[in-house]
Amino acid sequence: MVRADLIYFDAGGGHRAAAQALALALRERVPWQVRLVNLQEILRPIDVVSRVSGRQMQDVYNLLLAKDWTRGIAYLLPVLHWAIRMRHAEAVRLMFCQWQQSVPDLAVSLIPHFNRVLKDALGRAAPAAPFVTVLTDIADYPPHFWIERQEQFFVCGSPRAAQQALELGIEPRRIYRTSGMILHPKFYQPPAADRRSARLSLNLDPELPTGLMMFGGSGSSAMLEIAEHLEECAEQIQLISICGRNERLVRALPARQGRLRNHVLGYTTEVQRHMQFSDFFIGKPGPGSLSEAVAMNLPVIVQRNPRTMPQERYNVDWIVENDLGIVLPNFRGISKAVKEIVRPPTLARLRANAAKMNNRALFEIPEILQQIVGNGSGAASRSPASFATRHQPPATARKR
Repeated sequence: MVRADLIYFDAGGGHRAAAQALALALRERVPWQVRLVNLQEILRPIDVVSRVSGRQMQDVYNLLLAKDWTRGIAYLLPVLHWAIRMRHAEAVRLMFCQWQQSVPDLAVSLIPHFNRVLKDALGRAAPAAPFVTVLTDIADYPPHFWIERQEQFFVCGSPRAAQQALELGIEPRRIYRTSGMILHPKFYQPPAADRRSARLSLNLDPELPTGLMMFGGSGSSAMLEIAEHLEECAEQIQLISICGRNERLVRALPARQGRLRNHVLGYTTEVQRHMQFSDFFIGKPGPGSLSEAVAMNLPVIVQRNPRTMPQERYNVDWIVENDLGIVLPNFRGISKAVKEIVRPPTLARLRANAAKMNNRALFEIPEILQQIVGNGSGAASRSPASFATRHQPPATARKR
């Protein structure tokens, strides 16, 4: 039986979510022993931020997201990468000790920054085991973010990411393309209830256009600003606001509510259910939430400015290139954008474009990994382009 390790951490919610979804798909589709590995816990002994502040590095990152203190993060990345290089030998040793106890036949990274550490540790513990990085961002943000120049495999969810890998000197046979980002299996299930009765159960108007506002698992103080601006649209739209684990935001949004109907909730595992009840999406251009919204045929409204996370800036270009929504320089223009997006011709066009995307990555990646393991040495028997063209996953996608 193949033993596969999926490596994640909790800086943002997308890496854990992708690892959990992929684990579900693998356990259902292949007879493998799948283990989820939290890298942050393994590297805790060398987490300098934790020693100084009492908070793990990932918790500090999540706090910055919740407070919307993301301006200038791009300038901190070289510092982060320098710190990782300084601790490289220690990090490799810790990961090697982990794998020495239970040697995997395959290691799959769903995280950035640490892929050289993981490759070197796996090379010591299990030299024959393939190492695969599945990008959970739509594109890379080089250097040393996702794609490292080393002998391993890369699974890319967009033509842009695959081209970046080629430009960095990765052999084409080591690059696989999928049709998008990993989504939870729930996003392929049929609706659990009709939209009218579901909205009534949330004390919302069943006929009013409904926006779903979400800024990842940590929420964001930007949601307060958006809700205030949308008060001028209160007779035309309503909101479902998912605040994640940001309990302060869960309390603050209802307290500042005016005429705008706004169903506020905290962390939920039923994001897809609330997207089914909605007509459009407002949030940050994160790869996970954008891909979820597009999978549910929801047009998106996002902003791009100096606060936009550097690795998410291409996502805004992706929205524009595929005509999937409206991009704003800041959310002060949100009311005008909402009025435009709920116009029937605009809504119909954007929803049709979203439906064309047909993201099947969750079903494609298990077959990619099977192929890599089955080849032994890992040399791909098909080119990335032909794999993407020929691959036909089960027809279980839900259409709205």
